[in-house]
Amino acid sequence: MAKDTIKRESEYEILENPDVLADRLTHGSEDFVKKNRNVLIGLLAVVAAAIAGAFFYFNYRSIQNTEAQAAMFQAVYYFEADSLNAALKGDGQHKGLTTIVDQYGSTKAGNLARFYAGVALLKQGKYQDALNYLEDYKSDDLILQGRAYALQGDANLELGKKADAAELYVKAADYKGNEFFSPQYLLKAGMAYELNNDYKSAVGVYDRIINSYVNAPEVNDAKKYKARAELVAGK
Repeated sequence: MAKDTIKRESEYEILENPDVLADRLTHGSEDFVKKNRNVLIGLLAVVAAAIAGAFFYFNYRSIQNTEAQAAMFQAVYYFEADSLNAALKGDGQHKGLTTIVDQYGSTKAGNLARFYAGVALLKQGKYQDALNYLEDYKSDDLILQGRAYALQGDANLELGKKADAAELYVKAADYKGNEFFSPQYLLKAGMAYELNNDYKSAVGVYDRIINSYVNAPEVNDAKKYKARAELVAGK
């Protein structure tokens, strides 16, 4: 009985006296640290290594991106001058787009080089090679990602894959849809559907232009092409 009373009084003292509680917590923490010293040191080492690794990784990526941007300068100059071979393969002194992709493809600049390479190859008529680059290009950019989908559509159309081309044009139109680019891509989708004798789908995308983008310059063509598709489908 006396022991129970002493125990309860000790508990009350802890509750009523903050200094006693603090002392218990301090000594308890010290005991925990002593008992688990090696484990805690190991955990701290792991955390420190992770922080250091992340720092060096992001620093490395930043350096790589800067190098890729510098390498891109001459390649893009050749691309804009329509010197496509020099843009793609380099000039002996400066790297070409394909090399930049190989070496820096994981950086933002390297990813952009992938887009340029795809366009250059498409212009050269190397449609499957163009597709390989354009399909790997990924961006959240309003213009370029939608354009990449549309260019994939162009490549597929040249390869005779009309249904795939139409789907990619629709994908381009639906990517962050807007009144400037979406009607253009939908118009191309409609023509691809018609080439594939899928007039019902063609009418559907023409209707989308007419009803969703009423002020677009493509509306007049969409109305004309829709009437033609309906006429052919009715035969």
